[in-house]
Amino acid sequence: MDSMIAAAARSLAAGDPIGALNYVSLREDAPALALRGIAMAQLGDLARAKGLLRSAARAFGPSHALARARCIVAEAEVALAARDLRWPEKSLDAARSTLEANGDRLNAAHARYLSAKRLLLLGRLEDAEQALAQRVPENAPAALRACHALLVAGIAIRRLQPQLARDALETAAKAARASGIASLSAEVESAEASLAAPAARLIARGRTRAVTLEEVQALSSPKRIIVDACRYAVRDAGTTVPLATRPVLFALARVLAEAWPDDVPRETLIAQAFRGKFIDETHRARLRVEIGRLRAQLKTLADVTATKRGFALMPRGAHDVVVLARPFEEKHAAVLALMADGESWSSSALALALGASQRSVQRALDALASEGKIQSIGEGRARKWMMPPVVGFATALLLPTSMASD
Repeated sequence: MDSMIAAAARSLAAGDPIGALNYVSLREDAPALALRGIAMAQLGDLARAKGLLRSAARAFGPSHALARARCIVAEAEVALAARDLRWPEKSLDAARSTLEANGDRLNAAHARYLSAKRLLLLGRLEDAEQALAQRVPENAPAALRACHALLVAGIAIRRLQPQLARDALETAAKAARASGIASLSAEVESAEASLAAPAARLIARGRTRAVTLEEVQALSSPKRIIVDACRYAVRDAGTTVPLATRPVLFALARVLAEAWPDDVPRETLIAQAFRGKFIDETHRARLRVEIGRLRAQLKTLADVTATKRGFALMPRGAHDVVVLARPFEEKHAAVLALMADGESWSSSALALALGASQRSVQRALDALASEGKIQSIGEGRARKWMMPPVVGFATALLLPTSMASD
């Protein structure tokens, strides 16, 4: 490694891309192309960065497997920053194996971190935890330690473990300060602010108030039934009844819980669950059927009893019933939650993260754009969507989470 390449690498490690470009901006050899690509990524020109890194990988050729592997890892990092979640996992895994085989433990750890972060964005928490199973090398740079701790905090937030998230963010803050990279410290500060912000709304006995993630965790009790409109489930401390695939049953459960301990008129239940403008005997018959199905689902937690004017929720062992609602509720809240990180997203990446079809996501994006809530950048296949962060609210409870890992 010549002195100019070494100096550029030190500048990049210190978060100074302009200084790095001063050393290698006019060079076209493989190491210089790779460093220029990383510098452009740090400056935010992700498309140019991706092209430079691919050129560097080709220039190194098959005889320089270690250098090519590092370029692949850098390209994966650029793709992740651009919220391109479709990049092939196998190529990153192969690059990580090459790095480990050649003794480059630090870059191998960084590759593992990138894989885990992608899994976290997709809501695959258990897979993300497995990717982080190995400890960070003791001699790892402060920036890598900060990124690892941020990822641990992200998983903890999704799992409603605020204390674990707070501890991880403290570790991340110390490491970010030690790294001297301002953008990394800003990312930690943003995560800390999100953890302290209201994460949901609590509806109980006709009253509504904002609650933080720590307050959400404290709600869990054997004596309290929670109708969770963030995860679409009904639960207490020991039992969870998922209703994400039964929207009518969940709508009925939520209306009954919001009215508890009072009953709910049949007309109200029909209007909320079936969204019908006119009510006739067919709606009443369907309501009886759906109430029977709801009783079967909630049999371990509560009963649904008939009253003179409608139905009421009757807990079996609990003394309290509450509804945990999203911090803001609208038709496309999940799309907004993903985009609230301030990054630009493609419709395909949003569809992949939400587990939805790209066409339905595109319809949601068009609707949000018509309302002025998001804006598009670019045209055609390069089109991306972005929005400013949602002020005053954390969106952890709106983000996708695999039901199997709840």
